[in-house]
Amino acid sequence: MDETADQAESLKTELKTAVEAWDALDWPRPVAALISGSGLGVDLGEPERGPIDLSYFLPFAAHPVAGHAHQVELLRPRPDRPAVYFRGRLHAYQGYDAHQTVFPVRLAAQLGARVLLLTNATGALGAERRPGELALVRDHLNLTGLNPLRGQLPPEWGPRFPDLSAAYDSRLAALARRVAGEQGVELPDAIYTGLLGPSYETPAEVRMLRALGGDVAGMSTVLEVIAARHMGVACLCLSLVTNSAAGLATGPLDHQEVLAAAGAGAARLQRLLSGLLETPDLLPPVS
Repeated sequence: MDETADQAESLKTELKTAVEAWDALDWPRPVAALISGSGLGVDLGEPERGPIDLSYFLPFAAHPVAGHAHQVELLRPRPDRPAVYFRGRLHAYQGYDAHQTVFPVRLAAQLGARVLLLTNATGALGAERRPGELALVRDHLNLTGLNPLRGQLPPEWGPRFPDLSAAYDSRLAALARRVAGEQGVELPDAIYTGLLGPSYETPAEVRMLRALGGDVAGMSTVLEVIAARHMGVACLCLSLVTNSAAGLATGPLDHQEVLAAAGAGAARLQRLLSGLLETPDLLPPVS
């Protein structure tokens, strides 16, 4: 077996083992999945099952990071809608490779999730976006230097060259705007710039990202969305602006301040996510 085929078989086996670990819990298979960003692991109702530590499913060691509980819950916002909730995510800056970083996304897809709701904490790249505001990600710039599709993947996971012209689902975006409007929440569009981290951007880099078309910047999300779309899962991402980027802020950037700002804005995000999970037309029609 050559090296590329060996990689595909290894990834397939690891994911199969994680699916078997899920089934061993006797949890129902989810039709929707959620992944929360830094400090944004909000309560979305009493879990039907869990929480359980994320490491139960992982074929590698999980490293803690502030603001990410790394817990997994099974929610049921509607009788016909079991949903897996990953409270906290894995980041490439922690030392994970691209395949490890997106392992929860691929697990959710293999379990049967058809939609993925993501949240993240972001820095504003322009003065028109203020800390505490929510934004709806409509596209992204992947500047991490990584891609979870690199190498040889099991062909049944998806096409070798997936189309990302609609990485963020327009139907879900319209649904989010409708629910936000009903709640009186402003939800402007944003281009998300995904960077590797963990250092924050320099003022020169912020100017560059702004010139490239970015509205907000963060250290997550882009790899997860690529992996989800590759496996046919529709994506929606909500960003909470927690700080102004370097050159726009009045002082040095600090992760604890990001977490504090995320906590302050979490209530609106909680209501919006709950509304989305409960709305009848969250899932795409079965083709």
